[in-house]
Amino acid sequence: MILIFQRLFFTAFICAAVLSGPVSATPAKEAPWIPEAAAYRLTLFLGNLEPLPWDKVATAWSEPHRNSEFTNGALKSLGAKSGVDTSRLLKAIEQEDRQALFAEATRLIALRIEEELGRALVATDPSDARKAVQTGRDLYRAFADGVTAADPDAARDIGLAWLDLNSGAGSSGILGTGGIPADRATMVAASEVISDYLERNYLVDSFAPRDTLNTLPEIAAISGRAIDVPPSLPPGSDIFDQDPLPRLVLNFEERGIDEVDLPLVAYGDMLFDSTQIFGSPARDLGIACSTCHNRSDVNQRLFIPGASHQPGAIDVDGAFFNPIFNDRRDDPIDIPSLRGLRFTGPYGRDGRFASLREFTRNVIVGEFGGDEPTPFMLDALVAYMLEFDFLPNSKLTADGKLTDAAPEAARRGEAIFNRPFAGLGERSCASCHVPDGNFLDRQAYDIGSAAAPYVDARAGAFDTPTLLGTAYTAPYFHDGSLPTLAAVVDWFDDTKSLGLTASERADLTAYIETVGSADKPYEAFDDENTAFRLAFTELTTFASTLDTLLPRRDAEHILLLTDTVAADLSADASTMSNLAARPEVYALAEILADVGSAVREGDWATAEASWTAFQTQAAAIDQRAF
Repeated sequence: MILIFQRLFFTAFICAAVLSGPVSATPAKEAPWIPEAAAYRLTLFLGNLEPLPWDKVATAWSEPHRNSEFTNGALKSLGAKSGVDTSRLLKAIEQEDRQALFAEATRLIALRIEEELGRALVATDPSDARKAVQTGRDLYRAFADGVTAADPDAARDIGLAWLDLNSGAGSSGILGTGGIPADRATMVAASEVISDYLERNYLVDSFAPRDTLNTLPEIAAISGRAIDVPPSLPPGSDIFDQDPLPRLVLNFEERGIDEVDLPLVAYGDMLFDSTQIFGSPARDLGIACSTCHNRSDVNQRLFIPGASHQPGAIDVDGAFFNPIFNDRRDDPIDIPSLRGLRFTGPYGRDGRFASLREFTRNVIVGEFGGDEPTPFMLDALVAYMLEFDFLPNSKLTADGKLTDAAPEAARRGEAIFNRPFAGLGERSCASCHVPDGNFLDRQAYDIGSAAAPYVDARAGAFDTPTLLGTAYTAPYFHDGSLPTLAAVVDWFDDTKSLGLTASERADLTAYIETVGSADKPYEAFDDENTAFRLAFTELTTFASTLDTLLPRRDAEHILLLTDTVAADLSADASTMSNLAARPEVYALAEILADVGSAVREGDWATAEASWTAFQTQAAAIDQRAF
């Protein structure tokens, strides 16, 4: 009975993966990757970048991936537990042979699976056999998405074979009783299902050339069929929200205006959280504007190997997100805060966009390969982002003066901040970071923070960043090269020969930290005011724009909203602390999806009826939605 249940569960899991709908902007945590499987997936990801970063490929095999639960890299791990020869893989890396790299890395993983299958079959202790089966299954995970995409029947058979292997290994029981003998015939038959597939697809003598490195089985690669393997982020990636979550300050809320009374702003708020406005792979991976800009601020934990050199940085014009936009430069930048956006133009790290609308359109179409947004979408996004305000700071007045709450060291530092220096061309820090201008001057300068790309080239200018809220946006400079505000002060003192004493450096740092501080920088949660309640309130507010869109029969924008909000509402329900109310939220998401289904069919009466039902149900469960 248990085996039958396992088989049914596995089949249902595969069906759910294949039939899933719009992608949510709420990422799900992955199970840990074992070292060699992680190195393989990193190799495929890096192998599709142009130019291919061979140094990072070598590191993928020699070092544990970021946030790995293992202390050893793949090569050291293999040396300790495997007899698989790695010399051909290392030779491919040394010779920078992309096709050989793919072939040897693929064979290595397949041979490791075979090695663990062999260990499971010869093990005399059921626990040793089960451990080998689990390791083999963890290794097969490196191929699983390609097999599922190309050959669902084989994927199901292999999945069931892993279950048969595990159950066939038997059990030692508890304290010597209740043991189950191994079923060797079942294990051998299951092992042959997996081995035969590996032999025909991942242990071939010669692999067909691949323009895109992926996990498709060889029979699919040579078939000529167009098969899409769902995009995935490599092990070590982190697109989860920052913790603690930055506090969002919106101008209209501070004025006591309800967002449901601002449908254009509410729709823009939805778009800011929507994956649907971007192209693949960002859309398929659940990446939205808010992924990088948590609550209008920065996501200091965001990291994608090959696209980030450190957490909180991303190369948005590389090969991964939009190949046609690839500038072939490895130049990730520190994610900028969007707080106070209406005061901080021009936009872009180098201030190349005078218009926020133009900048936003470039992010959607250029950086993330999305379709051309409609004028309404741009209107809504801009309307929403212009509501972003700076964090309240009781130590600072609106015109940039320190209040009585500021520490004495900051007051001494304020005098230094306003002092002209020869190394700054007889200007002061305040000349660019103008206190009564939100600590910026809307100009761009080459301060020497970036190296010149070639002989006699200008290194490039970067716009003056505001100092407001910067206590929470480390690291600093366009590339995040300085870890603290104290390091920023030291850098200017050293490179511009300011001649500050140690105490003056400390005072100037205290001033900048005071200017950059805030009274309540993070969201405060408790048992009922949970992260889900925050999400529930936001999502139902997004949905409120249907009151405006349905009467206009605006199918395009309605569908974008229902696809986004229904998927997010369902995904966020899994984070609820009130488990009893969770089914109600799933049902609510389904009602909103029904609105979209009716609109697709042109049945506006049913769409409006479903929307009324959604509103009624949302109001009924509001107090239980935590």
